[in-house]
Amino acid sequence: MTDNRNKPGADGGDAVVSAFNAVGADYLFCSSGSEWAPVWESLARRHRDGEPAPKYLDLTHETVAVGMATGYGLLERRPQGVLLHAAPGLLQGSMAVHGALLAGVPMVVASSESTTYGDAPGHDPGGQWYRNLSVVGGPHQVAQPFTKWANEAAGVHTLPTMITRAAELAWRAPAGPAYLNIPVETLLAEWDGREAKPVVRPGSTHSSPEEVDPVARMIREANNPVIVTESAGREAGGFEALVAFAEAWSIPVVESDSATVCGNFPRTHPLHAGGDIGPWMDEADLILLVNCRAPFYPPSRRPSKAKIVVIDQVPQRPHIVYQVLYADVYLEGDVANTLRQLAKRAKDLDAAAVAARRAAQEERHAAEQEAIAAAERGAAKAQGIDPVLVAATLRTLLEGRDGIVVDETITHSRTVRRHLKTAAPDSYFYVQGGLGQGMAVALGVKLAAGDRPVVLTVGDGAFVYNPVIPSYDASKAYDLPLLVVVFNNRVYKSMNLNHRRFYPDGAAAETGQWLGTDLHRLPRLARFAEPFGMHTETVDTPDALAPALERALKSVAEGTTAVVDVLVTR
Repeated sequence: MTDNRNKPGADGGDAVVSAFNAVGADYLFCSSGSEWAPVWESLARRHRDGEPAPKYLDLTHETVAVGMATGYGLLERRPQGVLLHAAPGLLQGSMAVHGALLAGVPMVVASSESTTYGDAPGHDPGGQWYRNLSVVGGPHQVAQPFTKWANEAAGVHTLPTMITRAAELAWRAPAGPAYLNIPVETLLAEWDGREAKPVVRPGSTHSSPEEVDPVARMIREANNPVIVTESAGREAGGFEALVAFAEAWSIPVVESDSATVCGNFPRTHPLHAGGDIGPWMDEADLILLVNCRAPFYPPSRRPSKAKIVVIDQVPQRPHIVYQVLYADVYLEGDVANTLRQLAKRAKDLDAAAVAARRAAQEERHAAEQEAIAAAERGAAKAQGIDPVLVAATLRTLLEGRDGIVVDETITHSRTVRRHLKTAAPDSYFYVQGGLGQGMAVALGVKLAAGDRPVVLTVGDGAFVYNPVIPSYDASKAYDLPLLVVVFNNRVYKSMNLNHRRFYPDGAAAETGQWLGTDLHRLPRLARFAEPFGMHTETVDTPDALAPALERALKSVAEGTTAVVDVLVTR
């Protein structure tokens, strides 16, 4: 702590803003609550007096506030501030907070309670805290299961350092959201102006050469190794390091279809081995799990003969209830550094064995590329709009634009990944956790991405889970144009498929009464954007698809969000 003094009248609101300055937060993502008046007053004073403060975003839904912080953090990888309202606001935003935990995005989430309920002298917090907003144990107890750390700032003099501590905890591996309960009375209390020391970037831990050398020897001796990853690209430099490692040893890379968090490896690269680990379960003699939290499903399904090396900064994720890795060796510490160390050790290789391995993978890759091309030719000839055609058309239109795709499809997610064929770092993200966050995450990505076009691919079921109106409001208020492409098959297909799978000869199959899945009753989804002056189109023929998407991208480039509702055939 320092002895710097703020201006007379400084209170807990000033302490909060001062602390987020120390954290280095660019933004405070706020879904308004009555407790934040002290923060608003501090921001107003700082803006008036030209003093530093994070930019403030006034957002009209908790999921939008948290989701935008998540999207921003996916690119910036630094903790931001999120202000919610009491326990109810925290509960409303909890799905998105949990999504940030799964995505490994650092942030400090705060909300309030009252500790005096109006029975103490001084400011009256208001009767709503007594009647409606309190929860037994405080909101930090509510937040504990879906955050890295949750606590209460019990006094104004420790408040700044509690915020910086929360940020430091959030930033360190495994990165994720930390929560701080800041009571109304603490926010209103007089603050002596002692400021927190600025937060610095975390130091790194590395696997030692003594740990890396034996793994290099295992790779050298393996005949059929494979790399499996879910989120190597989340690490700074991880995408590039994984490419260098795979190329140095000529090892195929599988990006798990069911659990990929982001783009980790160029899908156009000859060493990209698709999204299914299944073919390798009996063939591989060495499996390298790189940032791969859940490689096998069911978890009891283990490879028949492969040794398993886990390369991960925190391989055993404390927020996962049940996790099975079957590790024989752990290489812990900074993943990009570990991969670079292993790449440097790719020496004295059996040239014939490496050539045979690479030739086999190139043959598999060529077959996959031909299968993709065949699927796209078939989709182009199909009656109606096949989802493959939508993904392939997007890929063509985004070429050379340095675009970013945020994906919140379910039944079409493999199609999107397979046919978009993203090849650059930070060009693809899959929304983690429950559905209904995609628009907000895409807005946060756009906030960080600047002029890069950002596309949200979303199913019609996921679309209606999203807080659509608050998201459109944020897009317009803060000049964050997106292209939203809805894969609209007029059904909750995932639910329908599970019903058919569990009860193939059941009453629903007999009567055709499939409950909980029909979305035909919804109006045209693009129309919700019309009151905001956004570009909207509904497309139901293949010939109209590419022109509609071209017009939409032009609208986005000119600064206006575009929503294209594509009526797909399946």
